[in-house]
Order: sequence, then structure tokens, then C-alpha cells
Amino acid sequence: EENRRTKHSDNKSDQSSFTGFSYNFNYNSTCLALLASRRLDELRSRLCSRMSFGTAGLRAPMGAGFSRINDLTVIQSTQGLYSYLCRCFPDVSSRGLVVGFDTRGQEESGCSSQRLARLTAAVMLSKDIPVRLFSSYVPTPYVPYAVRKFGAAAGVMITASHNPKEDNGYKVYWCNGAQISSPHDKEILRSIEEQLEPWSASCWEEELAGHCSLRTDPLQEVNSSYMEELNSLCFHRDLNASSPLKFVHSSFHGVGHVFVQQAFRTFGFAPPIPVPEQRDPDPNFSSVRCPNPEEGEAVLELSLRLAERENATVVLATDPDADRLAVAEQSGGCWKVFSGNELAALLGWWMFFNWRESHPEPADAQSVYMLATTVSSKILQAFARIEGFHFEETLPGFKWIGKRMHELAKTGNLMLFAFEESIGFLCGSLVPDKDGVSAAAVVAELAAYLHSRNLTLNQQLHNIYQTYGYHVSKTSYVICNDPPTIQKIFSRIRNFDGEGSYPKTCGGHNVLHVRDVTTGYDSSQPDHRSVLPVTKSSQMITFTLQNGVVATLRTSGTEPKIKYYSELCAALGNSDMAGLQEELQSVTQALLDDFLEPDRNNLIRRFV
Repeated sequence: EENRRTKHSDNKSDQSSFTGFSYNFNYNSTCLALLASRRLDELRSRLCSRMSFGTAGLRAPMGAGFSRINDLTVIQSTQGLYSYLCRCFPDVSSRGLVVGFDTRGQEESGCSSQRLARLTAAVMLSKDIPVRLFSSYVPTPYVPYAVRKFGAAAGVMITASHNPKEDNGYKVYWCNGAQISSPHDKEILRSIEEQLEPWSASCWEEELAGHCSLRTDPLQEVNSSYMEELNSLCFHRDLNASSPLKFVHSSFHGVGHVFVQQAFRTFGFAPPIPVPEQRDPDPNFSSVRCPNPEEGEAVLELSLRLAERENATVVLATDPDADRLAVAEQSGGCWKVFSGNELAALLGWWMFFNWRESHPEPADAQSVYMLATTVSSKILQAFARIEGFHFEETLPGFKWIGKRMHELAKTGNLMLFAFEESIGFLCGSLVPDKDGVSAAAVVAELAAYLHSRNLTLNQQLHNIYQTYGYHVSKTSYVICNDPPTIQKIFSRIRNFDGEGSYPKTCGGHNVLHVRDVTTGYDSSQPDHRSVLPVTKSSQMITFTLQNGVVATLRTSGTEPKIKYYSELCAALGNSDMAGLQEELQSVTQALLDDFLEPDRNNLIRRFV
């Protein structure tokens, strides 16, 4: 009844498509059960809205409904993608598509990343579009790497990265290897809505990907080529081979084990010690409460205990699709789990240090760039001021970094390093996306190099701060499952001190500037217009305080979270770490309590 009342009721395509739910899954029974139990709100949420592209593509729980990831919505998405590619690429029938997948799946429904990838391929093959479909699971970075390598029109990766086990996703890469951004995302969504009815029975034929001559398997060629190019990031192979350091690696029940092992061998290392409970793929992520290594020590427990038993100094953890990397180091009987911002300071320094070894002329740095998302640490900006290279910020999401990286390459510039604070790193220009596999090998070499000079990663981090200024940061989130509440929270902030008036203080410090990229407002600019692109589909407000703290509130593009970020950039010579952390904590607490009001808005605080 609720479906009949919506726009879908007059749409023949949607009515026909709804029948398709029972073609491979008994998803109709889910909706009928919801109807029988009068759970109309959930039924409405499933049937009366569609997924949209966030910071990492389409992402939602697997299950019945147009707002969920399932056979039908993946077929619809691929039909829309095909139509849009045909408009953009006259030669799409020769360029083709790359398709990869991770290890996610639902036993009860039979929905899995592999199956959805094969259906994606089937839709394209039914239109005589060649498809390079990986025969086995791969790290997410392999798809954009393959898109560029083969000159494909686009790529699709079926993954939900570090999301809960119930979720899956459909990530689209453009011909330049970067994730799609505006206007492609909006145009593809429009094309999807114009192609809702499956074209033919072939679209449902998963087996088509197994016997069609237009389908090829790029796995061996891509893996060999990637590992060969990875050598460009290795600077001290002889030192690596003789290093006494031992490393532990967790793949968090995902794809990373085999590929990180190969990357270590490429760098001359012995393979890292795998965490046995987390080495093999497991779509239930059985040994962790949350499959996100960014959550820190609480989810790294098995890795840290194994490292202690094996006398390993450094722990590396890739998330389930191996595009992100967490690092912990043992020193003095304690573990230091590095934040994404701290790791970026180490990796940014390391990449420039090695580049400078072969480019000693100061003028050479004029063509060198480092990039970071705007909610990440400003430490690279401090590097750039002193070392003479260029630093730029982008909107949150690696798709913006990938797009800018492509633009820089076209003008003959070098993108040396990029990152986002949520442990996403790109060393060099091997892949136009974050890459946990290459980052793991680079961190291992950095640790080995420092060890040969009687330094730890943490000691070098403080050396960096002594040279470029201490950067103390705090990142966390609250969960809000009610979109109207999120709207209410941000509307209140925009009218905090009267209509159209943002907060004037935070934690007892005056607010100097406010930037609201949702509305396009920036008080620091002469015309009050944001330099960063306006993003009306998400919420993001940044406050610059008189004491030097920069704090941002934003909604996640992949999960029902409101994230908050704060950083205090100290003047050179101020090394009072405890004092800096205390000052930042005071401001961050005020940001949370006064602006988000967790108790009043029934927000769920971070549980680890």
C-alpha cells in the first residue's frame, strides 16, 4: 500500500523490477512480512527512496528494497552506468569495464560481493561491452589501477570497505582511475532512474560472466604489474633484507593477507606474521566487534597480543578491502596506536626525504604537490611552507584527491603524497585512490630505516614536530540514525546566536572564521564564498578559533555518523604536548556538548 502511494506506483519499470526480487532471492517475503506486521516505516524506507552516491559510491545494507544493495539495485545501477558511458565514450565497446569485488556476503540470502560483481558483468556483457572481471577477490586499489592500465571507460568495485557486515556497496571509478565526482555521479543516478526495468533475462544470468568470450580475467596481469611498479616506492631494499625488525599483519577477515605478503617480498622483507584468527576471509568478521582498524587498540587486540608473543615491534592492519592502514608500535612495554594524522606526518616526511635525496636543487620542489582532505591535519602544509613544495586541500573523500591528482599530472606536476585522516594514504602516484597495500610496505621500510638509526616511529614523529611544529588532533564521531535530527542539529548551529548567525565562541575561545561548505559560506573570504566546492547533499561546518584550533563537524558519506575533527597547530618551539592536548580536549568537548548536544538529541557516542 505504501509503495502504491509513491511515485513508483505509476512507474511500470519499478513495478516490473519489483517482481525481479524473487528471481534469485526470496526478498518479496521480507517486504510481505513487514507489511503483515504493519512495520510501514521500515517498508517505506526500503521502497520509497533510492541510494545515492556518497564519499565512497553507493553503500547500504544488503536486503530487500530500492534503498538496499541487492541483485536488482545492482542491475539497475549497472544499466544506468552503461547508458551514461555510452553518452560519454563513443568507443566504450572497445574500452570496456573493470569489475572487482571483496569478500562480503550474507549466508541467509546468498547475496555476496562476488555474485553482485558477476551480475554487474552480466549487464555489460548483455550489451556486448567487454568486461575485465577479476576471478577472485582483490584490494579495492586494484580496480582503479586496472582502469588506468587498460584504458577502460570505467571500473566498478563491489565493497563496503570497513562498514558493518550487513552492508555492501557499489563504487564507481572514471576513466582516469579516480572515483566519480560531480557531475558524473548525478548524471549516473539520473540514468539509473531511467533504466529501472532489467533489459532482459541475461541481466540476471550470473553464469554469463563465466562463459562469455567478452569477459577476461585481469588478475594475474594486474597483480604482476602492480607489484613491479611498487618498486618505485622502495628506496632501501638492501637495508630491508637485513633488518631485524619483525612485523605482524592483520587483514581483518578481508582481502589483504596475500597482497600485503607479496608487497613485503617486493620490498625485500620477509613476509609479516599474519594474525591467524583474522587471516582468511570471513564475511561475518567473527573476531572483531567492528571491522574498522581505525577504531584503535580495542579492535587490534589480537594483533597486539600476537606481536608481544612473537617479539614483533610494529603491527600493521589493513581494513577488509585493504585500502586503508592502521599502525601500532611497541616501545617500552606499551603500544602506541598512531592516528591517521600522525601516520601522515611520518609518511609525508618519508616521501619528501627520499625524493629530496635525488632532487637536491630547491627549485625542483616547485613541481611537487602533497594533498589532504580539509578535515585532516595541516602538518603537510607546515612541511610545504618550510620545504618549498605545494600543498592543497580537497573536500573529504579520496575521489577529490584522485581528481586533483589527475589534473596535476596533466600539467606535468608530481603528486608525491596524499592522505585523509581516516587512515587513508597514497604514497606516490601508483593508484589514484588510497592504498593500504603499498602503504603497509612503505611503513615497514620507514620503520626499518629508522631502526637502523636507533629511532622508533614515535621518536621520529616527535622529531618532525620539533622541526615543523606540534600538531595535536582529535577525531571521533557520534551515531545518529534519524536524518531529521541531523538536519535539526545543523540548522541550530547556523542560527545559534539568532537567525543566520553562527556560534561566536567555543570552549571559551572566540570564533574567528566559519566555513560552511553545505551553504557555500566562508567568513574568511572577502566575498564570503567558500573556495571549496559547495556540497549541498551533506553537512560540513568548520570553525577557526582565536587560539589556533580548527574544528569541523560533518556528516559521514558512508555511515549514519556525525564526525567531529579538531586540531591545534602550535607555534614552532612550543613543545608542551600535555598542555596542547589539554587545551584541544577542552575545545573538542565544548564542540561536542554545546553544538551537537548528544544527550538531548539521543546521539550514540563512540563505543570503543
